[in-house]
Amino acid sequence: MAYLTMENITRFYRDNHVLANSNVDFELRRNEIHALVGENGAGKTTLMKILYGLEQPDEGRIFLNGSEVFIRSPLDANRYGIGMVHQHFRLIPDFTAAENIIFGMEPKRRLFFLNRREAEEMVRSISDQFGFDVDPSAVVKNMTVGEKQQVEIMRMLYRNDETLILDEPTSVLTGRQIESLFYTLKKLTRAGKSIILITHKLNEVLSIADRVSVMRQGKVKGTYRRGEVDKKELSQLIFGRDVQFFAGRGVSSGHKFAGKKIFELKNVSIRSGDIKPLLDSICLSVSPGEIVGVTGAAGNGLRELEDVVSGLRDLSGGQVFYHGEDITNFSVHKFREKGFAYVPADRMKRGSSLQASLKQNLIIINHDGFSRFGILNRRRINSFVSKKLRQFSIDGNPDLPLHLLSGGNIQKTVLARELSIETDFIIFSEPTWGLDSAAGEYVYKKIRTHRDKGKGVLLFSSNLDEILGLADTVFVLFHGRIAGRLDNDGSLTKELVGTYMLGLEIDE
Repeated sequence: MAYLTMENITRFYRDNHVLANSNVDFELRRNEIHALVGENGAGKTTLMKILYGLEQPDEGRIFLNGSEVFIRSPLDANRYGIGMVHQHFRLIPDFTAAENIIFGMEPKRRLFFLNRREAEEMVRSISDQFGFDVDPSAVVKNMTVGEKQQVEIMRMLYRNDETLILDEPTSVLTGRQIESLFYTLKKLTRAGKSIILITHKLNEVLSIADRVSVMRQGKVKGTYRRGEVDKKELSQLIFGRDVQFFAGRGVSSGHKFAGKKIFELKNVSIRSGDIKPLLDSICLSVSPGEIVGVTGAAGNGLRELEDVVSGLRDLSGGQVFYHGEDITNFSVHKFREKGFAYVPADRMKRGSSLQASLKQNLIIINHDGFSRFGILNRRRINSFVSKKLRQFSIDGNPDLPLHLLSGGNIQKTVLARELSIETDFIIFSEPTWGLDSAAGEYVYKKIRTHRDKGKGVLLFSSNLDEILGLADTVFVLFHGRIAGRLDNDGSLTKELVGTYMLGLEIDE
């Protein structure tokens, strides 16, 4: 018996003429995990934003326990016990983890003053209880993407909401963190909670969901109980075909690791005062025809190393080389002048300008290629943009601001721009975070194509399937140091990489 029902929900965006939801019916039962799947732009997040009060439907009604409710804002949703963890974080960067988690429900001292000690103890208790690794006093702007994701989830757990909406909650979590989260979700349903899980990871759907609803082109095409569909059938329902993510890494065509090193780090270190180094004597290199993967649990140096190789952070020690030239402490602008392509983990802040148009975001780093004597060639620009929209299946008006697109389409815009750069070196960080299976499959093909043409790829990823499916060489970070350098010859396993991530192995 459903306790939450959405009936005939329709949402039409007049600015860009997109029918996001068309007469959608959706129901949630008590004590269940209900997965909502579909390709980017299918309408999943819009439907859940309506349930959470961030969007208002043009038509349709919502019922809770048989009575119609009107959810005009997230405050209304919270009053009805509905919480949401967003794919793109809604955290206050200058606040600590604890301050973000308790915001609006702060424990008080003398009625008016924040009891900071009690707040941090409450957050630490949640972290310990559910297996998260979050320092309550850490400032959010200094956190990794994975740590921010955990803060979002913990905020909802702190509020003890009855209906939990999770939009791609595992995108940047490690395997152990995902296992811990799923254990928590199952425990919550046994305690009477109901959970809606938006995800592109079909293995997760099959392992944890009690029911799954498939959306396509703004409509629910069907709802299935666990065991009624397998991964192949789900893929066909979503895309009209079976999608294979990792059909083997393949072998580069005669360029593998040939010639001199394209990119190299020598004894790279970052220190802050007398505390333990954030990065400690990191040495790695990327050769022509090689994909080098870097992985590790949140808080072990991935974010800092990504900052170094993209020009966003200066070193305390060591050197960075590109084709033998010392480029240590080059700025982002100078890195770009060298021709680097860079797909950051944080697409919204680092990878795009949300107020600029989709078209402007696609050409922003290559204005010179579309102009002559300072005059833009609009025909060439429009041809280029149209081609990228088709190649990456980007659904949006190219002349409207990027923020009007779905999160998945924004990410595909960043990927389309960076993959169009003619370069022999490209940096990817969490390249398929939030992408549907078909888009992810296309990105993986492009990464392999770069390698097979003799180019170098540096891949940062917390997704071990991604690392093992793409990387020729794997570096594992633990406490800011390289815990292991592993050749991925086909026999490398997630279990072995996991032992290095936990510091249980010593690199010989």
